[in-house]
Amino acid sequence: MNLPVRSIAAALLVIGLTAAVLDKARAGGDDYFPPVTHKLTTDECGSCHMAFPPAMLPAASWRRMMNELDQHFGDNASVDAETAASITRYLVANAADTGGRTYGRKLIRGVSNGAAPQRITELPKWVHEHDEVSPREWKQKDVGSKANCPACHVDAQLGYFEDD
Repeated sequence: MNLPVRSIAAALLVIGLTAAVLDKARAGGDDYFPPVTHKLTTDECGSCHMAFPPAMLPAASWRRMMNELDQHFGDNASVDAETAASITRYLVANAADTGGRTYGRKLIRGVSNGAAPQRITELPKWVHEHDEVSPREWKQKDVGSKANCPACHVDAQLGYFEDD
């Protein structure tokens, strides 16, 4: 049976796209952190920077960060008490050592129990994963800081942090 060339091309395209999607899902291990799905967190945190996946820090970190919003990395990021409580509940429930532990456990390896690190970029695993990036590269205009994940990881907003 002779299949038209278009049918073969379409089938190959479907196979290729399926493989790409499955590869992304499989990449899960070290490179995937479920993105923020809580609208209030996305709206409030994402208004200034990428809303970081909660599985990237332990619950103690998120609690501390949300309690110190008036001194959030040099800015006042305060929100009303109800908003703060809602965002805190979401972040803590999905933190690296609670609901997000399937994904976050590897990133907080080396962080002592109960510790509340504030910078993902200072976690031992993060530092190790980025040790090949030179100080000059961090200062490039399109990067700006270590916290600007989407500058290098084009799918960071979707939770994928593999090398692109």
